[in-house]
This record gives sequence, structure tokens and C-alpha cells, in this order.
Amino acid sequence: MDIKKVGVIGAGQMGNGIAHVFALAGYDVLMNDISREALDAALTVIDTNLERQVSREKISADAKAEALGRISTTLTLADLGPTDLVIEAATERETVKAAIFEDIVPHLAPHTILTSNTSSISITRLASRTDRPEKFMGFHFMNPVPVMQLVELIRGIATDEATYKTLHGVVERLGKTSATAEDFPAFIVNRILMPMINEAVYTLYEGVGSVASIDSAMKLGTNHPMGPLELADFIGLDTCLAIMNVLHDGLADTKYRPCPLLTKYVEAGWLGRKTERGFYDYRQDPPVPTR
Repeated sequence: MDIKKVGVIGAGQMGNGIAHVFALAGYDVLMNDISREALDAALTVIDTNLERQVSREKISADAKAEALGRISTTLTLADLGPTDLVIEAATERETVKAAIFEDIVPHLAPHTILTSNTSSISITRLASRTDRPEKFMGFHFMNPVPVMQLVELIRGIATDEATYKTLHGVVERLGKTSATAEDFPAFIVNRILMPMINEAVYTLYEGVGSVASIDSAMKLGTNHPMGPLELADFIGLDTCLAIMNVLHDGLADTKYRPCPLLTKYVEAGWLGRKTERGFYDYRQDPPVPTR
């Protein structure tokens, strides 16, 4: 199937990044959100990120202008109906995603492929809430989308081969690399990454090391570009906790039990960079550990 027009649901950090890379690759993009302010902010972020690519000579000024010209926005979810591919990039809560799919399905063209950028939720279960489980897949981009090269492709139990091959081709056109994952909780990347982050929080919780020593140990001892607690703040502690709960509930194994300290930070509203406090306090420059 030839994908020409792409709908993106959600204009947050993931949604605007997805819109950015698709527009740059030559696709027409229609981005939806429930807030005009969110859409305007997303366009500003995309403009800034494209300009950064121009300044680093990754793309030309003309390519930036053409990409911005391919992006349009709407507050009306039904407007995405005629697109060839829809990518849901809303909050990582299954109830929210299910409600979005229920609202958009009556407006979709028969050929439209429906996907979710979920980082952990069952693709088979989400697909079952739609009228096209055979044309439904997990399409999981990494954050930040314009920089990270990987896209996880997750087939639900009903996903057909044509849908998989179409999305595999889309990833290639984006200039990224795909990894195919089976539909089990958290797929590949987060199945490995989140327990590592959770274990780092346990290491802090049990007093084995401080925030600074844990992050320094992992950066210098294992050559990671960011320490696990710094990375958790970047991802969002609420997202980390949500994925750990999916792993714990879906696999029924105590090794995936979320650390009580992670839960405590989320309860406090200290969610990381987006709230200016998490394992680091970002109201200061440079950020200062909170424990």
C-alpha cells in the first residue's frame, strides 16, 4: 500500500517528533490534539528542531521550509479519517487510547492503517477495540524521535502481512531501522530498559548509592550516555511507573515490582524534567540531585 498522508494523534513530545520525521521524509502530516495551545507549541518545537538540523548542516533551509509546509493541524479527530496511516501518540494509559480508537474508527477510510506508539500496552488488546485488527500494529518510536534511529514494529495476533510490510517500508523511507517485536508486555526495548531503571531506583531506595554516584557509575562504568536516574527523568517518572506496572501485571513476576520510591516520586508530582523535579531538581543549572 502507498502511504501518502499521515495522521498523528497527540502533539506532545512523541507526537511532534513523529510529525517532524514524517514531514521531513515527504509525507503530508495532519496533527491532532484536544488543545490549540498544544498544537501551537508543537509547531514551535518542530520549527526549532528543524532549525537545529539546518544549523548542523543535516538538512537544507529549503528542506526545512518544505517539511513545515507539509504539516497541518486540527482539533477535530474525525478530520484524520481520510489519511492512509494514523499514529496514536497520546498518554500511556490504555483507557485514553481505547477511547481515541473508539472515536476515530467510524471516520476511517477502509484502507487506513491504524497504529499506536504505545511503549508497553498489548497491541492485540488495543486492536480488538477497533474494526480492523488486521490493519493494526504497534509503531513504537524512541525519544527524541528526530534523533533516535530505532522503531519497534509490533504485530498483534491478527495483524496481516501486508500491513507489516507496508510499515516496514515506511520505516525505511524515514531513514530509520526497524526491530520486530512480539506482542508481549513492554516489547523489547522497555522490557530490558525499564527493569534496569527500576533497579537503579531500588539501589537509591536501599541506600546503596546516591543519585550522583549511581548515575556516574553507570555512565563511566558501562559507557552509557546518560545515567539511569537521569534517563528516567528524561522519559518521565509517570511513564516509567506505568510501564513497570504493565510488566508486573502482564507477566505476574515479582521481579517487575515497581520500586516504592518510584511510586512516591510520582505521587508527589515529581515526574522529571517536564515538572522540573524528579531525581534531579531542574530549577537550578546545573540540575541538583534531590536525594
